[in-house]
Amino acid sequence: MFNFRFSTESTVEGLKQRVATILDKHGLDWHIDWALSGLPFLTEPGALLDAVASGIRTVTGRETRPSTTGGTSDGRFIATLGTQVVELGPVNATIHQIDERILASDLDLLSDIYYQTLVELFA
Repeated sequence: MFNFRFSTESTVEGLKQRVATILDKHGLDWHIDWALSGLPFLTEPGALLDAVASGIRTVTGRETRPSTTGGTSDGRFIATLGTQVVELGPVNATIHQIDERILASDLDLLSDIYYQTLVELFA
């Protein structure tokens, strides 16, 4: 079993072809049952990204930039609807671990950022 997490620079068919080429090159008798759990997405610069960056700057004083280093995203299901997607949450050193936890004050800060983002979007 294996799992591809790929960017918008690759395609499903392109990845399948590359795998087939490698396996055939080695003369293997192979069969793969492919399953696609979601396509990659990329939110282009625009109103949503600007509002999030402004909300973060207003609340925290920090400058930000979009990043895709967060791992697999459930946003892939929303992006297929043709809308912009941004995932914004707290930094969490214990995410997906036993006893996952976060400071309550970080949740308060995040609520302020969400509110300010909405203010920016609907101003």
